[in-house]
Amino acid sequence: MFTRDLRSAAFAALAGAGLLPHLAVAQPGFAEPATQADIDYVWLSIGTDGENLPAGSGTAAAGKPLYETHCAACHGLDGEGTLAQRLVGGIGSLDSATPVKTVGSYWPYATTLFNYLRRAMPYTAPMLLTNDNYYAITAYLLFRNDIIEEGTVVSRDTLPGIEMPNRDGFVNAYPRVPDEYDYPQR
Repeated sequence: MFTRDLRSAAFAALAGAGLLPHLAVAQPGFAEPATQADIDYVWLSIGTDGENLPAGSGTAAAGKPLYETHCAACHGLDGEGTLAQRLVGGIGSLDSATPVKTVGSYWPYATTLFNYLRRAMPYTAPMLLTNDNYYAITAYLLFRNDIIEEGTVVSRDTLPGIEMPNRDGFVNAYPRVPDEYDYPQR
């Protein structure tokens, strides 16, 4: 509580002195217009079918050192979970009294894994890595969950074809309505 009061007091003092606008400009990249390339990079929407996956590729072997550097501090060296959720194991446990929700046991699409990693990880610096790095970490996590072989190249061409163990474990909340559906008349 004391820390929050100090922050509030400091904020009020800076605002009163007219220094807040100067602080905002001092941060690199702050208040600079985003380029179209910046917008395209951040707002790229990747579909479960792989639509809009970026160029690049990676393997589990390339992903292991990247995982150890950027992911292990939160998810554990072997994906067992420490500060953040467990990522490995649990396949076949969802029907049990103690389900273990991991990349391998819960996630329905490998493309969603890549998309999430690319948008949100590492937690302290999302979108820090290259697409090749994100493909490699994706490959490493899929390999550690016994979904792909260690030498499998993961790319925009191969990722959509990877079958996740729980692919059929979800119900589509927005099913496609057939074109021939006879809509009620009002």
